[in-house]
Amino acid sequence: MNALKPVSPFRLCSLLRLQKDPNLALSLFQNPNPDACSKKPFRYTLLSYDLIISKLGRAKMFNEMEQILLQLKNDTRLVPNEIIFCNVIKFYGRARLPDHALKVFDEMPSYRCQRTVKSVNSLLDALLNCRRFDKMREVFVGMEKYAFPDTCTYNVLIHACCLNGCMDDAWVVFEEMRRKGLEPNGVTFATLIKRFCVDLKMKEAFKLKEDMVRFFGLSPNAYAYSSLIKGLCGVGEVNLAFELKEEMVKNNIKVDSAIYSTLISGLFKVGRKDEVSGVLEEIRINCCKLDTITYNVMINGFCKLKDFEAAYRILEEMADTGCKPDIISYNSIIGGLCKDGKWSDANDLFQDMPRRGCIPDVVSYRMLFDGICSGLEFKEAALILDEMIFKGYVPHSASINRFVDGLCQEGNINLLSRVLKSLGKGNVIDREIWMMVISKICKEEKLSIVPDLVDTLVGPN
Repeated sequence: MNALKPVSPFRLCSLLRLQKDPNLALSLFQNPNPDACSKKPFRYTLLSYDLIISKLGRAKMFNEMEQILLQLKNDTRLVPNEIIFCNVIKFYGRARLPDHALKVFDEMPSYRCQRTVKSVNSLLDALLNCRRFDKMREVFVGMEKYAFPDTCTYNVLIHACCLNGCMDDAWVVFEEMRRKGLEPNGVTFATLIKRFCVDLKMKEAFKLKEDMVRFFGLSPNAYAYSSLIKGLCGVGEVNLAFELKEEMVKNNIKVDSAIYSTLISGLFKVGRKDEVSGVLEEIRINCCKLDTITYNVMINGFCKLKDFEAAYRILEEMADTGCKPDIISYNSIIGGLCKDGKWSDANDLFQDMPRRGCIPDVVSYRMLFDGICSGLEFKEAALILDEMIFKGYVPHSASINRFVDGLCQEGNINLLSRVLKSLGKGNVIDREIWMMVISKICKEEKLSIVPDLVDTLVGPN
């Protein structure tokens, strides 16, 4: 029988690309030729390192990724590309691990890799994801040791200022960028426009849109249009929002489902729900598939209008079109029904969720619990509470206090005792509940049950 042909460095890269499971990819990388008799070390390539590091980083297997990085550091045959470290920094930024990102950046020279503006920008972006604005300033000030800032650098800094709501600082950065001979691009203006739209300063946002076209020769991108349309809908200027959508079409910028969802939400907000069907028809004509977000916007809009029959129809339409309703779909209806005092209908939908392929979450339970308590159906509320505690969920503290107060007012000491035992299991009995219960017991002269209640409130030793 012929022996298996050893895996070559080139073949290893091909196998790593094909392997979807990061654990199996790691095993393959660490031992590409398990049956080989030769003691000669395997000669890894930069590409194989890049592939396995990327797979581990995406899977957030950071301990394993760091082991591979250490191996790369010790493999002195190779001089790693900067992109490898840019990716690692990005992975740490997405995982909200800013100190790890900083450490990798600082250690790049020990890997024989020179830092340039690309790795600086990756670090700034990672720190931005982690909201470490103090460190961003520190990195920017010290970057002249190894790189000069480019437009991307300033875009990240402007984004940080906008996230902080510091528009004056954003303009200072913008002017510094211009003084250094760097031209703003579409991303620069889209970031500034979004901040104005978030603050509902639509006059300033449209002035900036005009300036970018007139003075810089730049056309707004989809991101800028999305912000403007959302801002217009936020201030009730739905007609202008639709005009802007038409401008997008004229400029050959794709109108996606997120834009249509914003427009639909805007129509509901100004009481023009009858026009929603026209938007849906346009979506279908433009071959833009309705997604869960768009359906959820409609469900939420109908629930706010207390048109629950329409909301249920949307839920059924989702299932019919193969777009599976998610937890937000159900919670929107449950929350709307509970606010309208229809807790029984809400409970029916809640109980039907598992059959529909969606498991209630803590928000589902809390909304239903509050709705049942508002309906003064304390026995039903106690059952929901038991189920919540069993699943590791607890109502909001204010909801618990209102529930216990309602039980005290009703005078059902047996149910009160049962509820307190459930709350004790969840370790959510506070001083306010204690004082409320003791006061009630003293008024009712039910002192004989005090020892049992004390045991419940104090809990096991």
